[in-house]
Amino acid sequence: MFSLFLALTSISGVKMRLRILAIAATVLLAGCATGSRSIFAPSPSPEASGRYETIEGRGPEVVAELRAAPAPAEPQLVDGTSFGADQKKLAAQGFMHIGTAHFPASDAGARADAVRQGRNVGADQVIVYAPSASKGESANAPANELTVAYYVRFKLPFGATFRDLNATEKQAMKGGGVRIGSVVNGTPAAKANLLAGDFVVSLDGKPVSGRGEFQSMLRANAGRAVTLGLVRNGETLNRMVRLGLTPGAAATAR
Repeated sequence: MFSLFLALTSISGVKMRLRILAIAATVLLAGCATGSRSIFAPSPSPEASGRYETIEGRGPEVVAELRAAPAPAEPQLVDGTSFGADQKKLAAQGFMHIGTAHFPASDAGARADAVRQGRNVGADQVIVYAPSASKGESANAPANELTVAYYVRFKLPFGATFRDLNATEKQAMKGGGVRIGSVVNGTPAAKANLLAGDFVVSLDGKPVSGRGEFQSMLRANAGRAVTLGLVRNGETLNRMVRLGLTPGAAATAR
């Protein structure tokens, strides 16, 4: 009697399993027939097709530390004309190139995807280049694809323009130095009360021979407080300037 009970139970279990399999097959077939997507194969996000590439040393942590202002709710979308020329122009305004992406030019939603990627990385400006504009300017600019460059305005580490001395100025300074041009408000140079027309002749007591050497000195002392020796209207002055970080210095410090 007990053996008969086990046999009946086994047969009942097999029937139940067959019934479950039949229901599952019906559901799957119905899904195929209605054209619904399989839950096991989700569609990729729009950004995935953009192949975003971060510029070395300008990842999210560095950008967050050095950006001049919080990321905008919506980045500014601009049509670029020349990748290289635009990069130089924006760099002079304090904008740093943080990454590049490529989107199919034939995709009607490519520009919207480019802006969405800009929001994701906290870009201030999104510069879009047609294939003809980006060709030859970017090493990674495929044919038939839009090249998109992402920029963030960084804090200026010094905040003033400067140039080499002319012959008359060198004679007056009895050697080398640089002459300050425009000074940007809110920058280290402005906070140290540097003025247009000042002559910088030394940094931490070391003579400044010219523009190239002064640039190297500023770069080597990024993130530190330095003392600049100035000549203003014939008067010798000292000004302490707390230099900001550059992208390269911030990355190295980590």
